[in-house]
Amino acid sequence: MKRRGAGEREKDVKKRKLLDELGESWLPYLTPKDDGFHQLWKTKYSKLVLRTAEKIPKEVHEEVQEAFLTLQKHGCFFQDLVRIKGKDFVTPVSRILIGNPGCTYKYLNTRLFSVPWPVEGYEINYSHPEISKACKALIKLNCYLHRESIQALQEQNLAETKGMEDSPVIDRHQDYATSITEMGSILQDQSPSHVPENDHSHLKERTSYNLSLLNYMDPQQMPFLKQEPYFGMGKMAVSWHHDENLVEGSTVAVYSYSCEEPAADILEEKTPSGRDPAVWHVGLKVAWDIKNPGLAVPLYPGDCYFMLDDLNMTHQHCVLAGLPPRFSSTHRVAECSQGTLPYILDQCNAALQNLCADTHLSCPTLKSLDVDDIKRVEETHNEVRRRFTLKEKLHREYGICISYR
Repeated sequence: MKRRGAGEREKDVKKRKLLDELGESWLPYLTPKDDGFHQLWKTKYSKLVLRTAEKIPKEVHEEVQEAFLTLQKHGCFFQDLVRIKGKDFVTPVSRILIGNPGCTYKYLNTRLFSVPWPVEGYEINYSHPEISKACKALIKLNCYLHRESIQALQEQNLAETKGMEDSPVIDRHQDYATSITEMGSILQDQSPSHVPENDHSHLKERTSYNLSLLNYMDPQQMPFLKQEPYFGMGKMAVSWHHDENLVEGSTVAVYSYSCEEPAADILEEKTPSGRDPAVWHVGLKVAWDIKNPGLAVPLYPGDCYFMLDDLNMTHQHCVLAGLPPRFSSTHRVAECSQGTLPYILDQCNAALQNLCADTHLSCPTLKSLDVDDIKRVEETHNEVRRRFTLKEKLHREYGICISYR
């Protein structure tokens, strides 16, 4: 049986200590209807940036939302089998990974292989033109979010440099248009053509998303969702976590689309305080901290949010379920030095070198029973956790073929 890592044990200790300190009480958290919400956002969560749907081009919404529905229609979303605390669980959220050909992404000890979006240098044949169109829409969204992320980082850097009171938080409850307008002329000097080359390269490196993890969940089909344990925020679609397997200090960008807008008065009388359980939210908290209140930010159809710089490392986030079904496209800079298809195939081939496939034997045997050799084979097996290689998986499940020019 595989031993749990030191990191997992440390998390358990921190979680238990936090719950013991809380006892029967809840930690405080704020929503937009609470006094102090915006001040808390600016002081403790300034690296979370929200772009509301009306700030995003209409064609982006139309193409991306159509892509979500197309992929769902073609059965491309799957629940994953993940390992938590030594036990296997099926995720309540269904997912598909789409990104640069050959990229993979690992979370909760499960490695996903990306369905490729169209990029120069590869010939990718899709089984259906609708799937091809959907993948094109998602790489266009990726480019858009890349540009927006660079702008958000520039605004953040400018705010820190100038000591401006307002950080680049944008939301529908407080108008930041004035401060953004005042930034205008200064930001022109911060455009890519005027940013020092080393600074611009650093920004680009931290926002050059190489894949997107798409999520779908219908809360009405998931009656067993966990309750949020620290703040009493309600049902969670995704528990508190840091995103894994990312380039250090890279931004995470998320496009959120709940399929229908809940009526404004749904459950409002039942929830005089706290977040509206009819609306999807992203929750944030300072990691393993009980001094600062948490934050619950509502997500309406077409909203985007960005976790800039080191926010993913210093804070934890969760996704709080609303009533309608919801899609999201979460764009990441995955750390792929040991996560590309060629690397994993090399590891598999190295493990197979210890296999003795003598035709006179009834079944294959191992050449070496040395502990290190056995451990290496088992680590490779755990790393892949899939029956087929990427090409076979894509061809078998999606009818997609990849060839290198």
